[in-house]
Amino acid sequence: MNLEKVIFGFFVLLAATVNFGFVVGDLGDPDMHNIWELYAAIVVNVVALVLKFGDRTQIGATHLATSLVAVLQLIAAASLYIYFTSSHSESITGPEIASVVSLACGAALANIVSLVLLVAETVSFRRR
Repeated sequence: MNLEKVIFGFFVLLAATVNFGFVVGDLGDPDMHNIWELYAAIVVNVVALVLKFGDRTQIGATHLATSLVAVLQLIAAASLYIYFTSSHSESITGPEIASVVSLACGAALANIVSLVLLVAETVSFRRR
């Protein structure tokens, strides 16, 4: 068993699951979307991004691209959340959290693509 591959797979899967945990729930209900989970998703996705830098294959480049998309969308979501919470004194509203969650959903889609690539790479490796 290759420890490097285990750690890589762990962070790819963790990035997807933490992000999924943030986006699950009623789109317009701020109580269903914990901001700390969004920040955790950013941290885990950045770690997964860094782990993908070493791979020089075509599938590695696609892995890197999916991670870049996920990180950029999650940072945009967090920035939007910070903007909404600092622009007025009351708590974040339904339409505002819906915008944040929509960006995080895009990142979740990128994480799912990364998972599919990981599984496809693993299955093709077994056939060799």
